[in-house]
Amino acid sequence: MTAAAGQRSDTAVALPRGPLVGFATGSVGMGVWVTVPGLLLLYFLTDVLAVTPWLAGLALLLPKIADVLLHPWIGHRCDLEQARRGHRRRLLLLGCALPAAFAALFAVPGGLTGAPAAAWVAVAFVAGNLLFAAYQVPYLATPADLRIGYDERTRLMAFRMVVLTLGILASGLLAPLLAGGDDATRGGYQRMGLLLAVGMLVTMLVGVAGITRLRRVADAAAGSHAGGWRALAVALRDRQFRALVAAYLAMSTTTHLVLAGVPYYAEYELGRPGLTTVLVAAFVAPALLVTPAWLAVARRVGKQRALLAAQGAFAGGSLVLAVGAPAGLPVLVAAVAVLGVAFAGMQLLPFSMVPDVIRAAGGSAGAGTYTGVWTATEATGAALGPWAYSLCLAAGGFVASTAGVTVTQSAAALDAIRWGFGLLPAALMLVALLVQRRYTLDRTARTTP
Repeated sequence: MTAAAGQRSDTAVALPRGPLVGFATGSVGMGVWVTVPGLLLLYFLTDVLAVTPWLAGLALLLPKIADVLLHPWIGHRCDLEQARRGHRRRLLLLGCALPAAFAALFAVPGGLTGAPAAAWVAVAFVAGNLLFAAYQVPYLATPADLRIGYDERTRLMAFRMVVLTLGILASGLLAPLLAGGDDATRGGYQRMGLLLAVGMLVTMLVGVAGITRLRRVADAAAGSHAGGWRALAVALRDRQFRALVAAYLAMSTTTHLVLAGVPYYAEYELGRPGLTTVLVAAFVAPALLVTPAWLAVARRVGKQRALLAAQGAFAGGSLVLAVGAPAGLPVLVAAVAVLGVAFAGMQLLPFSMVPDVIRAAGGSAGAGTYTGVWTATEATGAALGPWAYSLCLAAGGFVASTAGVTVTQSAAALDAIRWGFGLLPAALMLVALLVQRRYTLDRTARTTP
């Protein structure tokens, strides 16, 4: 087949809705894993298990460090599976054990507090991260495996983003309520973990079926395996990929920092722990409405320019949150909604740009390795965000406690809660915007499949 014919095959395929929805449904389980620990785990450690902030942050950071090596290795295994079997399904099915690790994360034995409790959470986190990578890497390699073009890759990820948002929103709202709301207990957290784990399992299996159907419809692209370390070296030498990865590291760190800070901001800055669900809803819900708008903007001006706009909006909204309670609750909720609109763009656009980079680099043979590096970056940001916020709490002298015990925090601790939730995210997002400007592939990717 000639190159021109291959390009016509790439652009001719329009993905049907049924397999698209099935594929997108698989992201719900991943969304629960990212959202609920990101939202509640730091708070669970400091305010339920009496783990000091610096140790709690360390317990969440150290398991994620292994992901820097783990995800690219899984990407290599993923490419081997693709080369040998013509699919990546076995890793996806292995990853479906993730819900068990999620349930264990919050099922801390009743007698454990402090350092022993932190150790339990850290071990469960390591197991969960391994299983999460086993599912996420082949899942996100799918767009590069399919014979589709620039806009269709964005459409595929838009479906994922809408369904992912539903999962994030549902788990972000349900998790605090299932844990007990304002009176959360250890037993409540355990019950929450079990119930959400069941939903994770069902949606992840649906995702596997959806990927299988997509590959049948869109004719998975052929390619030979380039070798693990060699493929990794190619990915790391890719200037466009490096710029995208570096910017996304700053974005991921920032969004996970904000997510970890929501319960503290609601309780200590706004004085109402129940506002956690309101802020989460304001952060996540806009994506249901604006994802189609981001898709339209990307088609009109390109993904790069749209992403720069999203980063700028996030930085601006963060500065409003740094003002705190004197700004008034309606203004603060509106600012969080602005962050949510930007977050939708920062989820849709970079994830649809990665397969553009892979295709520009020569096809899908190393898609798993590229995706492994990408998901390692996301996992690193997911660790650095809560860790950075825990350092803010520690620097302000925040005092940890157990469930049901009220502690009066110092003025310095309250300042740290507010500034860590507002000023630090604004600074980090500005870094992301400056780095993102180095990405130039979008100028040519829009005109090639």
